[in-house]
Amino acid sequence: MTTPAPTTATAARGAGGTAVLRDRPYVVLTLLNALMLLRMPVLSLALPLWIVQRTAAPGWTVSALFVLNTAAVTLCQVRAARSVTDLGTAAAAVRGAGAVLCAGCAVFAAAALPGLGTGAAVAVLVLGAVLLVVGEMRHAAGSWQLGLGLAPADRIGQYQGFYGAGVPVARSLGPVVVTTLLIGVGPVGWLLLGGVFVLAAAATGPVSRWAARTRDTAA
Repeated sequence: MTTPAPTTATAARGAGGTAVLRDRPYVVLTLLNALMLLRMPVLSLALPLWIVQRTAAPGWTVSALFVLNTAAVTLCQVRAARSVTDLGTAAAAVRGAGAVLCAGCAVFAAAALPGLGTGAAVAVLVLGAVLLVVGEMRHAAGSWQLGLGLAPADRIGQYQGFYGAGVPVARSLGPVVVTTLLIGVGPVGWLLLGGVFVLAAAATGPVSRWAARTRDTAA
């Protein structure tokens, strides 16, 4: 009698402390999430440099956008997450976040258009910041649901620890990538970053379904 080949999830469960590393769909999902987390250094590092070096907006715009982001997350994060209830809605939230983040990147690029006055530049930057925070909240809600929902019940700590590694990666490597791309390349760099968000978000749905199928087979 031929023994069936173990599924990804089954092999992962038998791999001890390295189980998550053998769970290929979960590893890919984590990498995609790390790409989406490149949004973090946009607000904290790249955008302030962009405003000061490439736009006609005054320096206080940086502080104003930080206040806007903080207030929006404080007041709206729970509401933004209410529609995320399962893996399907989580993947849809991430996909939508990718599109919104891409739109925000395009708006930030437009803030450096020649001839744009101070008031117009500030208005464009505020619009971009609104899109950025909406994308941030939608991604956070969907990402949390996917990372937790696809973690095996007996290895939640290990899986969540691995999935959460995307945050320090984005904080350590993200500034180099983002500043090189945005400040070094310019408006085209913003569009390239937006493309990264769209592609990573679009791939999240198929990968999450792949991960879910391995768990269904194992069950």
